[in-house]
Amino acid sequence: MSISPRAEDLVIAADGGYDALCRAGVRVDLAVGDFDSLGFVPDGVELLRHPPEKDDTDTMLAIYIGLERGYRRFIIHGGLGGRFDHSMANIQSLCHIAQRGARGWLWGEGTAVTALCDGRAEFPGKCRGMLSVFALGGSAEGVRERGTKYTLEDAQLSFDYPLGVSNEFTGARAEISVRSGTLGIVWSCTAAELENMVREGLC
Repeated sequence: MSISPRAEDLVIAADGGYDALCRAGVRVDLAVGDFDSLGFVPDGVELLRHPPEKDDTDTMLAIYIGLERGYRRFIIHGGLGGRFDHSMANIQSLCHIAQRGARGWLWGEGTAVTALCDGRAEFPGKCRGMLSVFALGGSAEGVRERGTKYTLEDAQLSFDYPLGVSNEFTGARAEISVRSGTLGIVWSCTAAELENMVREGLC
């Protein structure tokens, strides 16, 4: 795990994420969840414990806290890989963030995922790697990709056809936007590359 939080960042450990952060030597500001995965309840840290029988995932509980405290940029480390149903739940959580005017990223196993809701994301020319775009729920209208190997202008993407898979950065500034609907962006990158882009307020 490669995480470099700044003093102004809020680091929330969702259940078993507490152990991963501690092993990586990363400070934990708050721990949340039912702690069934962790196997014990942490002490010495702000704690919000919930019963195992609940509607929300531990990740969603962490997102609620971040939104309530005014944070608008989220990086969810370890949100991909492992159990597929958890990865799908985390992608749905990205849509929840986007629909509230904020931006969330999942990162895991060399891949980052975000959701855009009637919005845009910019990527500077230093970005490398593959990227793909998908409609997340229903159709995404007015999709535009510029500065990438394959461009789109005012395209419509549907949830049942993968038109936007396997694009590439070219070394030019790139922009991806959607006029109406929710668009998922999948980018192959390192955790450090993702953190740098988020801190620059571009993606």
